Amino acid sequence: MAACGRALGLGRGLGRGLCSAPGRRLMLGSDPAVLERVSRDVELREEFVSPEEEAALLRELEPSLKRLRYQREHWDQAIHGYRETERSRWGEESEAILQRVRDAAFLPGAEQLSMVHVLDLEKEGFIRAHVDSVKFCGDTIAGLCLLSAGVMRLVSEEDKINYVDLLLQRRCLYILRGTARYTFSHQILADKESFFAGERVPRDRRISVICRNLPSSAG
Repeated sequence: MAACGRALGLGRGLGRGLCSAPGRRLMLGSDPAVLERVSRDVELREEFVSPEEEAALLRELEPSLKRLRYQREHWDQAIHGYRETERSRWGEESEAILQRVRDAAFLPGAEQLSMVHVLDLEKEGFIRAHVDSVKFCGDTIAGLCLLSAGVMRLVSEEDKINYVDLLLQRRCLYILRGTARYTFSHQILADKESFFAGERVPRDRRISVICRNLPSSAG
């Protein structure tokens, strides 16, 4: 089994605020103050799963995904070129991987959604800026990135000129909490717009496996 990955950058408590590594940045902001504000509530872990673990997850997911057609528009207009599913039952190897995700993202005893969200974006697909409804999930979102790298952009709901870009490498884990979850929208840039620090980040088909906690009012 792979190690839990390398947590990058500055942070406090639960590894929060992780944004950079020696010689390479994984988080860039429109200005230092915005970057500092967001970085406290974002965590990136490179190579959270090994190539073998990625393959194991894909073997489990592909049969059900192949039965679905890619959709052009989501019910809330947030996603283009996608197919999605949710599942609560996983094979032993996949369940062990997901438990590592949960252990990394959530405090002990935190109530979590039993259904894991699986989002499959085709190469031409993208996710528009949106804030996930607080009715359906709590203050933490943790996603595994499979098959392709991408750029996630967080944009301030208070002032749209303020943003932070995250470089999501293939097989990484990203975690959004607090400020990054509630006061910044998030989006996955389309392939033609996929640049980070001025460098092209080619997009291909990309699968996200997402764990979430329950809203604080649940139960």
